[in-house]
Amino acid sequence: MLTKKQLELLSFIDKRVARDGVPPSFDEMKDALKLRSKSGIHRLITALEERGFIRRLAHKARAIEIVKLPEALGGTPSAPEPSSFSPRVIDGDRVGQPPAAMPVSSSAIELPVMGRIAAGTPIEAISESSHNVAVPTGMLSNQGNHYALEVKGDSMIDAGINNGDVVVIRETGTADNGDIVVAHVEGYEATLKRFRRKGEMIALEAANPAYETRVLPAGQVKVQGKLVGLIRTY
Repeated sequence: MLTKKQLELLSFIDKRVARDGVPPSFDEMKDALKLRSKSGIHRLITALEERGFIRRLAHKARAIEIVKLPEALGGTPSAPEPSSFSPRVIDGDRVGQPPAAMPVSSSAIELPVMGRIAAGTPIEAISESSHNVAVPTGMLSNQGNHYALEVKGDSMIDAGINNGDVVVIRETGTADNGDIVVAHVEGYEATLKRFRRKGEMIALEAANPAYETRVLPAGQVKVQGKLVGLIRTY
């Protein structure tokens, strides 16, 4: 299952290829999806290519080939691979409430793992529970709902957060400088970064010198949760 923006882009490319015989330019894609920059289109194109829906041909301008279409666009349904992932992008606040936390014992509670969060190149955050994880009650505060996300990427390794870790998040729309947060960026991507407000701008800082700090207008960043704990499986 594709995210809303991925599905919109794939549909737009498919229609333009059928009409003109060539795919649209990145500028046309950006305008059609009402995105602020072509970097968002690059990320969506990469995601579609990784999922096997399109193929980019090297050394050719505007060379995008439709490989297959999802069932929503008239394609033939296929069974997902065992390791497949079915994302549904957060649109503003997470859709609905996570499944209720379930007590495991007096010292642990089960939280829903709501999918993956990027600690690297931003990817979509997920609003569907994939499984539960047992979390010590000492990690949880008495205020707000909690959920868990699997970390993908290495941009927060100097903060002790590795690829494959599970982070425990308390839902909140506010953050203090220095907090590590789930940040929803530009309306269609989410990432795990350290939060800092600088006047009318928000800096999302990585904890890895290989990644640059992203500085964005405050209106393009929405805090959706704050890191309160981490679980690592060896």
